[in-house]
Amino acid sequence: MQTIDNYNFNGKRAIIRVDFNVPLNDRFQITDDTRIRAAIPTIKKVLAGGGSAIIMSHLGRPKGPADKYSLKHIRGAVESMLGVPMRFVPDCMSDEARALSKDLKPGRVLLLENLRFYAEEEGKPRGLSDDAGDEEKKAAKAALKIKQAAFTKQLASYADCYINDAFGTAHRAHASTALIAEYFPNDKLFGYVMEGEIKAIDKVLQAPERPFTAILGGAKVSSKITVIERLLPKVDNLIIAGGMSFTFIKALGGMIGNSICEYDQLQLALDIFQKAKKLNVKIHLPGQVVIADAFSETANTGLSPIAVIPDGWEGVDAAPPTIEMWREVIMASKTILWNGPVGVFEIEKFAHGTKALAQVVAEATAKGAYSLVGGGDSVAAVNQMGFADKVSYVSTGGGALLEYMEGIDLPGVKAIRG
Repeated sequence: MQTIDNYNFNGKRAIIRVDFNVPLNDRFQITDDTRIRAAIPTIKKVLAGGGSAIIMSHLGRPKGPADKYSLKHIRGAVESMLGVPMRFVPDCMSDEARALSKDLKPGRVLLLENLRFYAEEEGKPRGLSDDAGDEEKKAAKAALKIKQAAFTKQLASYADCYINDAFGTAHRAHASTALIAEYFPNDKLFGYVMEGEIKAIDKVLQAPERPFTAILGGAKVSSKITVIERLLPKVDNLIIAGGMSFTFIKALGGMIGNSICEYDQLQLALDIFQKAKKLNVKIHLPGQVVIADAFSETANTGLSPIAVIPDGWEGVDAAPPTIEMWREVIMASKTILWNGPVGVFEIEKFAHGTKALAQVVAEATAKGAYSLVGGGDSVAAVNQMGFADKVSYVSTGGGALLEYMEGIDLPGVKAIRG
């Protein structure tokens, strides 16, 4: 298989699928440029090798063209990071796109408009009425499939080689993430982001140095159950944090007040305890938590053992004693996987536990542990606190990371590997 380091880009036009789905404020300013920064080395590699780059990405979830989702808003930031000017095409399927890509000289960069302005990218029909019948839906899907093939073929015609560097969308079988690879049987490769993501996750899941500790946070057990089940035979310690910890405490007979709980998952939680015991995996739950009488920045707060939270109060963050308890486990670990916050990270008042945990993971990494951090809020925590360069790897994937961890064969990966 071709790699980005051994491929000859001299005189070649490379069409690169990146993940520039970055958050913008109401003034269209980028509030977190992690994903853009991650893709820059791949683009620079193509240019340094004597090639030119055609950049394609999505932004948000538009149902058609919409100014607030236009990639023109991030053009300046990308140009600044690349250090070269970049042409922008407001219509991926236009004659202008064809002409500019055909005449693209070495060292030049072309940015295509948001791929999801086109229904063909995702292959999902739009505009169907709510009462559309099965036959109408089937016909719409068939018609769109034909259009998607033409859409994919035209995108492929712009270039001589294809690079997938968008791990965040690798779990989607979209035109630009999987289908286009068929047009480049001998000229398709991963970018540095994809290579790095796959290498980092495989290192953790397939050959971890022990002790191996996984930290799983977030609100719902149901969204992480497959990940938990796959990790149990691999880890030595499993720290269950965040909102889903209350489901486990409730299953054990604890009193959790008004805390979030998936009551239909209580038996599942007990089953996980049993599986962990058989596999000699130690499960670590919070001991003491921050509680609040409302879900807001102005709420009254206090501390409580997690198993005796009073009625009218809810757990919102891991308390300092819990972080210290987990610290002992993490500092003794050689491999650390962290996915998901340990508190209501969106509210600053309840983000202290997640931030403190980031500090601990960074300390363990400095001591020699290999640490992989993935998931929106946990990644935001290490970035905001300046710890991104103090952990071994920060994943740019959200859903893709979880699915890869679950053992799912990602379309974007399979399309390159074959």
